[in-house]
Amino acid sequence: MSQLVSIKPPKAREVVKVTDAAAAKLRELLEAEGDPNLALRMAVRPGGCSGFSYEMFFDSQVEDDDHVVEYGGVKVVVDPQSAQKIHGSTLDYRDGLMGAGFAIDNPNVTRTCGCGNSFA
Repeated sequence: MSQLVSIKPPKAREVVKVTDAAAAKLRELLEAEGDPNLALRMAVRPGGCSGFSYEMFFDSQVEDDDHVVEYGGVKVVVDPQSAQKIHGSTLDYRDGLMGAGFAIDNPNVTRTCGCGNSFA
């Protein structure tokens, strides 16, 4: 697993950790977007076969009650309701023979579905 790297995130509001591999990939994707005001928004939405599913997208809106941390020059934003479900999680980026992509290690998950896209 990649080493965790952070740039002084506010500990009281830290909801999710980001590995250096994930931060590097996110920086690459953000640079391709060409908008320096974008942040990665992580959210949990109702749905999927187990009850909830993850949602990640680039967002330029940060609300006053959002949890915001910065890792390796990448701002990560989580709304308060989602923060309850993903607190303590780690976002990683894996690139291997079986494919590449972001992975969320969430210690709060009690079960997942067969497709791997939803959790409870």
